[in-house]
Amino acid sequence: MKSAPASDLPFMDAFAAPSQEAWRAAVDKVLKGADFEKRLVGKTADDIRIEPLYEAASPALRPLRGEAGRWHVAVRLDHPEPAEAQKLALADLEGGADFLSIAFAGARAARGYGLVADDVAALDASLDGAMLDLIRLRLDPAPQGRVNALLLAALVEKRGLSPDTLTIDFGLDPIGLLASQGSLAAPWPEIGRRLADTVRALKARGFAGPFITADARPWHEAGASEAQELGAMLATAIAYLRALENEGFPLEEARDAISFVLVADTDEFLTIAKFRAARLLWQRVQQACGLSPKPMILHAETAWRSLTRRDPWVNLLRGTIATFSAGIGGADSLIVQPFTAALGLPDGFARRVARNTQLVLLEEANLWRVADPAAGAGSFEALTLALCEQAWGVLQGLEQRAADGLPGIVAALASGTVQADLAKQREARAKAIATRREPITGTSEFPNLKETPVAVLAVAPVGRPTPRTELRKASEQDQGDLIDQLAGGATRDAALSAPEDSVQAQALPSQRLAEPFEVLRDKADAAPQRPVVFLATLGPIADFTARAGFARNLFEAGGLSAPSGGGFAKDGVTDIAALVAACTASGARLACLCGSDAAYAAEGRAASQALTTAGATVWLAGRPGDMEAELNQAGVTSFIYAGGDVIEALTRAHAIVAA
Repeated sequence: MKSAPASDLPFMDAFAAPSQEAWRAAVDKVLKGADFEKRLVGKTADDIRIEPLYEAASPALRPLRGEAGRWHVAVRLDHPEPAEAQKLALADLEGGADFLSIAFAGARAARGYGLVADDVAALDASLDGAMLDLIRLRLDPAPQGRVNALLLAALVEKRGLSPDTLTIDFGLDPIGLLASQGSLAAPWPEIGRRLADTVRALKARGFAGPFITADARPWHEAGASEAQELGAMLATAIAYLRALENEGFPLEEARDAISFVLVADTDEFLTIAKFRAARLLWQRVQQACGLSPKPMILHAETAWRSLTRRDPWVNLLRGTIATFSAGIGGADSLIVQPFTAALGLPDGFARRVARNTQLVLLEEANLWRVADPAAGAGSFEALTLALCEQAWGVLQGLEQRAADGLPGIVAALASGTVQADLAKQREARAKAIATRREPITGTSEFPNLKETPVAVLAVAPVGRPTPRTELRKASEQDQGDLIDQLAGGATRDAALSAPEDSVQAQALPSQRLAEPFEVLRDKADAAPQRPVVFLATLGPIADFTARAGFARNLFEAGGLSAPSGGGFAKDGVTDIAALVAACTASGARLACLCGSDAAYAAEGRAASQALTTAGATVWLAGRPGDMEAELNQAGVTSFIYAGGDVIEALTRAHAIVAA
């Protein structure tokens, strides 16, 4: 009887395992004296080191999803008109989705659109044909979120469904609304009372929840780093835990009432680590509260800030990476932003591609079949733990801001501390975007000036709902009675409460990373004719191709056409007269010299003088080095090179071509 092999891969035993020292010696040989740290070690926005090589880690027992198997394919119901919203929703459900996220008008996630439903009849029409006991529902946090929750509960009652057979996340998130819109509907103690009353009323009807959402999206859209996003999300959840506990809820019930929303971005490693860290951190919070930990309910959404309006087809790649990362990281459900979302309300095709992105990864790639694929991978384990440490520090910092009866996260928003911290992150990232250290494919790199437009629905934005002015105080309203009134046909105004003096804060901005480049592209597109930059190439084509390609890519990122031909070489030198004639014929006010260092030394001065005499402003592609003063004297006014501020250069270029 043969003995079992020592390894599943016995042939690997023939090779000696290399040591870290041997690997480092080989790397140093290749680097030839270059700085190891600068070349091979990266840093995250939280200053976490990303090493080029990690040793295998011993996987530890980690909190996983509460429900084994596939994550849920979610789509957003956000068309303003109930009948049209219903058609889109049914197409999504028939096409493989099993989770509807309802974004009422005014919801941040609706981006100026959102379902307009002032009564149960309108909400019922938007969900006509949807079997609510076979799918999952979630309300996106929105103004009048309490009323939206009561409307949905009233719809369930009207349809005669048993709440205990349904899975509904009611999405109440007043802190998220404070961050997004700059105010609470009432003082914080009153907000806690209203939350508790609404949760009690819904539980009394048989709904299991969750009822409250700790939503990280406002922080992410405002530029938060991974640790800031996690810390703010957890601080929000802790504020809700305390609010419900103060209103008499046992901590276990308060914990079970909360769900989470986290953003999946285009950095695969950090997104996977972030989702894994979120579960570890929530487990730690529960332990600190003396609770026996339960898995968090973790919804995911691909990043709004990574979407582009230019070359939106690249958003398909961004969405795929984010979907993969959220799935591997352990999301319970996921919404993929349709690739045209930054341009308007997505049509059926864009929605179909978004949900199919998930279905392909579920059904064909089978990503869901392993509970934690990253377990034991040194890089993911190290990043997960580093993010936990950083996020816990952010959480503690926010908790220390508690003052005047306000929880830490609310007090930090009211004082402007959060806004200042996020502004620093936005500034740092904006610099990385402007210098293309963080390139945006199709926007800052490899732009396409001949892109064809994509289709979106012809729907006008709807804005926020406007209630009537004479309203009852919230303390005079019984939530259970309101559900009955709404089920009987009352409008949402019956459930609104009178405004009260409340906490105010500077609203967090919602910014996409590509916006600075898109502003320049829009400016160029608005011109009667597309502005042109003349690429004044020196020497034979083999000598100028690299820098001409760099310059064309840079100028086209701002919408400026920069065609290059076969050059002006003649008998081994540049025909400067022909070059100047071509520049004049192009009508370009800006000319950019493109060539090798040797060509700049031999012909740069003469070419610049000739172009300047002909009336062109002259730039040069590349770093000038010792020739800078000489080239400046010859007429070169600016230099473009890798690592320079492209936004600043393009802004100046626009001013020149428009003069």
